[in-house]
Amino acid sequence: MISRLSVYGKVTNFQRVVGKLQQQLLLDSLRCAIRWRSSIKQAPLLTAAPVRALVDEQITIKGHFLPPHCPVTVCARMHSDDGDLWESFAHYNTNKNGSVSLTNDHSVGGSYLGCEPMGLFWSMQPAPGGREGLRLRKKDVETPYTVNISILEGHVSPSEGQIPELAVVTTERWYMSPGVRRTEIRQNGVVGTLFLPPGPGPFPAMLDLWGMGGGLPEYRSSLFASRGYASLALAYVGHKDLPGPPNQVNVGDSYFKAAVHLLQGHSQVAADRVGIIGLSFGCYLTLRIATNTGVKPSCLVCINGPVGSTMSLTHPDGRTELFDNFRKYWSYDEQGYVLFKEVSLPVNLPPESIVKLEKLNCPLMYIVGEDDLSASSIENADMIEKTLKAAGKSHLFTRLSYPGAGHLIEPPYSPNSRSSMWTVKPKKLITLWGGHPAAHAVAQEDAWRKILDFMESNLRQ
Repeated sequence: MISRLSVYGKVTNFQRVVGKLQQQLLLDSLRCAIRWRSSIKQAPLLTAAPVRALVDEQITIKGHFLPPHCPVTVCARMHSDDGDLWESFAHYNTNKNGSVSLTNDHSVGGSYLGCEPMGLFWSMQPAPGGREGLRLRKKDVETPYTVNISILEGHVSPSEGQIPELAVVTTERWYMSPGVRRTEIRQNGVVGTLFLPPGPGPFPAMLDLWGMGGGLPEYRSSLFASRGYASLALAYVGHKDLPGPPNQVNVGDSYFKAAVHLLQGHSQVAADRVGIIGLSFGCYLTLRIATNTGVKPSCLVCINGPVGSTMSLTHPDGRTELFDNFRKYWSYDEQGYVLFKEVSLPVNLPPESIVKLEKLNCPLMYIVGEDDLSASSIENADMIEKTLKAAGKSHLFTRLSYPGAGHLIEPPYSPNSRSSMWTVKPKKLITLWGGHPAAHAVAQEDAWRKILDFMESNLRQ
């Protein structure tokens, strides 16, 4: 039997060990505090290179002349074009030389973990207390996002209040490179914005289609032009210069055909090297244009979208009814957020709306976010693959699939919004897009590189 005295002795020894560890931690903390407050040969310095870059380019962020082996926090803050504050932060420990590098060192806490050179950018979220349901989208591509990056003492959170900044650097993130030309298009009923790279051309080109969010997003097109491709961002729903009402697609096949012809007919565009890219409902339109309008694109890129439409095609030209009519397929989570995922299940699509995939005659890249909560992307990709295989056209199909990625696979280093505001009137409605931050960031970086490679292979060579 173990005596009480023996147990007491072991407990006492354990307490002594714990006491010594606590004492050592306190001493380390005091030493670190002394280092911070002692005179340093040079003031702390934070660098970012390059300070001006396109949004799809990595930058190198480093802290210098800091106390060795001490905790620091690196923060990023910027305002959207609507004035909302977005921010991120990460905890690091300086090395023996008093330096920290986001390219080589690991974050041990904050908005992301691990070695993530661009983590400060893709992990950004609306600052606490901001508006509900925000999604970051660049509205004015002729101006940059101005991002202020700072380094703070200790492992802290920006929300803790006014914390002195040890060093600050400001970076600019651009969608348009110098020399890119932006022209608003209101021609033959076509509503869009054309972006042309610097130089005389002729350039290979992309027709750029977004989803049912509507309006005229330009940021992907301007980035294509910055990479040497003419690009026409095309509006087709929810724009003031289109036929109303705004929540109805009031243009059809002839409209999209006219847009392609407008692009092909431009003096600085290579007419035989035009591709189409579509996200969400824009994916359906991309496939429809290529198989139903007599247009012969050189390649297609589809991101998380359907092969048909639950909206009845009430007009032979392809115009649709109000898209609220597919409410029977909506579902809601415990917060009341809407999921559109079942709307695009192939079994829920009217057979007459499904595009004639067997007519496809150009290479198609289909990108799947496996955590897509807004579209049944996996099932649609399966259907495309099966149909093309049966038609003897498997060689035309490239499939990219990303675990943990959501619906909104956009240019790299963009923050993912797992949910955002869909409508405000007649009532507030937030939709779920899906995606987990780190996995979604990996998908965006890899997919963008492969999209550009795909375009290079099919539009330049």
